[in-house]
Amino acid sequence: MSDLVLVLNSGSSSIKYQLLHADTAEVLASGLVEKIGETQGGRITHECGDRELVHDGAIPDHRAGLRQAFEMFRETGLDLTTVGVGAVGHRVVHGGEVFWEPTLITDDVVRTIRELSVLAPLHNPANVIGIESTRELLPGIPQVAVFDTGFFHSLPEAARTYAIDAKVAAAHGIRKYGFHGTSHQYVSEKAAEFLGRPSSELNQIVFHLGNGASASAIAGGVAIDTTMGLTPLEGLVMGTRPGDLDPGIMPHLIHVAGLDLKQVEQLLNRDSGIKGLSGVNDFRELQELIDGGDPAAELAYAVYIHRLRRYLGAYLVELGAVDDIVFTAGVGENSAAVRADALAGLSGFGIEIDPARNETRAPGVRRISPDGARVSVLVVPTNEEFAIARAANDLVTAS
Repeated sequence: MSDLVLVLNSGSSSIKYQLLHADTAEVLASGLVEKIGETQGGRITHECGDRELVHDGAIPDHRAGLRQAFEMFRETGLDLTTVGVGAVGHRVVHGGEVFWEPTLITDDVVRTIRELSVLAPLHNPANVIGIESTRELLPGIPQVAVFDTGFFHSLPEAARTYAIDAKVAAAHGIRKYGFHGTSHQYVSEKAAEFLGRPSSELNQIVFHLGNGASASAIAGGVAIDTTMGLTPLEGLVMGTRPGDLDPGIMPHLIHVAGLDLKQVEQLLNRDSGIKGLSGVNDFRELQELIDGGDPAAELAYAVYIHRLRRYLGAYLVELGAVDDIVFTAGVGENSAAVRADALAGLSGFGIEIDPARNETRAPGVRRISPDGARVSVLVVPTNEEFAIARAANDLVTAS
């Protein structure tokens, strides 16, 4: 069977895709469909080898976007209907308590993912559209759902349970699920490989820091806690999301500030976090504002770091001892300042950063702690597409 896998990540207004070999991680083509459903500004950027194709124009829906992307594959000599795709792997954000392992997609699976949209109304509907569109365009090719919540299915009861009425929680699936699981699992395994030790021997803390951000505590290769909860709103401060909040803020916004539920959802999902505090959600723009002495940007950064350190301390206590701390994703991989400030003053815990190593950019996994430090601090580039491709290929091969 071919190890060639098409990986799709369908968002509410975008689709990221990659065609790669699951055995070697070799990428043959990749692309991004942007601003789906908007009347202006739609764009598809498709890369294949040293060629880049760009399609500008309105993209009415996900099916239209995928059809155009498939045409761009053909233009670069990779007709997806004949090139030998062995499987399609779909990132699905929420598996609820139904799905946690990679799952072959059937009509019943699609129906259940759609029903789970009550837990992820911004994500699962778009995931379903991507799945349905690809099943139409590539009939007969096995399709696999890989769930963002899967790695955190192992959370102990005490870590996953919210202290609300137990009957209400059970009736409505209210518990901590966690997200970015594919990334947390992938980078923790790569860190173990780099250290030359099996995951089963390691206690690890992973910081996935992008526009969305989460942390996890992993003991012996098994997740025991994570920052995101029922939804991706809980935990760390993010680009546009606030992370942890006093729950009383929500009724206060409704009853005192006069916001309706839709406005509250907009505020919490789109207009909070770094953006809410500083006006920008891109960390590069935030740094420019800080360099210019902007007090709002400085406060946003301080709040961001404060939350990172709070969870670092919590996970140090939960794990009892830590072997490695891993930074990944856009901010985690590229911001030396965030890494340094998050771990400053912790030499008493065996946690140190070598300034020169931290500032030096290099491909692949790299150590940024001094030689001989009790805790290894690593930067590990994430590769969720490869992890999804590998999971899809393994399941289809075994079926």
